[in-house]
Amino acid sequence: MAKKKLPKCRKPAGFSEAELAPGVTAKRPNVESRIDAKDITGLKFFKRIRPLLESLHSVGAQRDKAGSRDLHMDQYGVLVLMWLFNPILSSLRGLQQASELETVQKKFGVGRASLSESVTIFDPEPLKEIAASLATQIPSADPSRFDGIKDQLTAVDGSVFKTAVRVASLSWIPSTGRAAGRTTTTAVDGYRMHTHFEILRGVPERVDATPAKPKGKDDEKIALASVLQPDRCYVTDRGYAKFELFNAIHAADSSYICRLRDNSTPKRLKERPLTDADRAAGVRLDCEVILGAHTSNRKTIATDHPVRYIEIEVPSHVRTGKGGANSDGILRVATSLMDVPAELIAEAYRLRWLIELFFRMIKQLLGCRHLLSTKPNGVEIQMYLAIIACFLILIYTGGQPNKRTYEMICFYLLGWASLQELEAHIKKLKSKNH
Repeated sequence: MAKKKLPKCRKPAGFSEAELAPGVTAKRPNVESRIDAKDITGLKFFKRIRPLLESLHSVGAQRDKAGSRDLHMDQYGVLVLMWLFNPILSSLRGLQQASELETVQKKFGVGRASLSESVTIFDPEPLKEIAASLATQIPSADPSRFDGIKDQLTAVDGSVFKTAVRVASLSWIPSTGRAAGRTTTTAVDGYRMHTHFEILRGVPERVDATPAKPKGKDDEKIALASVLQPDRCYVTDRGYAKFELFNAIHAADSSYICRLRDNSTPKRLKERPLTDADRAAGVRLDCEVILGAHTSNRKTIATDHPVRYIEIEVPSHVRTGKGGANSDGILRVATSLMDVPAELIAEAYRLRWLIELFFRMIKQLLGCRHLLSTKPNGVEIQMYLAIIACFLILIYTGGQPNKRTYEMICFYLLGWASLQELEAHIKKLKSKNH
């Protein structure tokens, strides 16, 4: 099958590095007032990003037989980027108001259009291709230490993003002192973003959106099994510990490093000797095992390939709050990598936490804790535009966005900082990273 050609991503002519390096939103207000033209500054910044998205202009236009469409996908993309970067805008309604301003329409070439209706005809796939093309411009980390792992180290995890809208539902409550037919307002659950993150390159390889509650086909294990690729080493947490998934990964000519639950008791076949490097990495046990279990109908499910079981000493802790889990001080890992030193298996799993840092960056620094749209297309479009923004920061500053960069971009877009001050910050950041 011929490899699909990715759209060419180029730096627009006359575009300074500071103008290309996107920023992130300040904390958004709970109550949004009417948006005025004076509230929207820095439009030149967004206008110059448009050439990067110009290949999206015809997406969804096939249904426009009359040629009367006022909003094209490249224009919608720039508007969403403006929402991501401008602290004044806090919702799709606010963005709709901004798109009706004469100054915004003139800069972006857009007319009056319904943003919520437009998103249903826009396909997020071309945005994924633009993100993939940008990712090739990001320098990779030195992979020499992991030469023994032939497959691409790929951390897989999911994170829930709450939607920004709220819906009213009618609740029929039995007569227990409350009135029947009471109307209540409940939060939409949001979406779970299943992300494949290339550890050594520090970039996401793909993101898939499903409803927030992982049930049925939306379960994280099933979601991963449906998109497996060859030549990858999937690094996962214990939520992905399932023997059928291990077998599917092996059948796809890939490998895995997966944390097991603390109560796992695999059948040991052969214990391997530990090296000094293994012990220094905290490895206390390395052995070949058989993983298997009995189902409720007495059927036995087991791995159909050789498996190693490795125990690694880690700091113990007790869960606090709703998230996380207890740890007894032992990290239990299963892997299909039979010829890789145990200390590298331990180090590769520790690097899985880079995907957690990525989620934190997306949520906290790019204003994606909440979503503009409840529609799957809109969710993926917003997510990939945020990823593109992160990639541009990585490319033009040489490092991941920090709080100071976040503040400087916001100051620039609010008119509080000049372009020269922003450029000076970017220059200082680049010299620090190099």
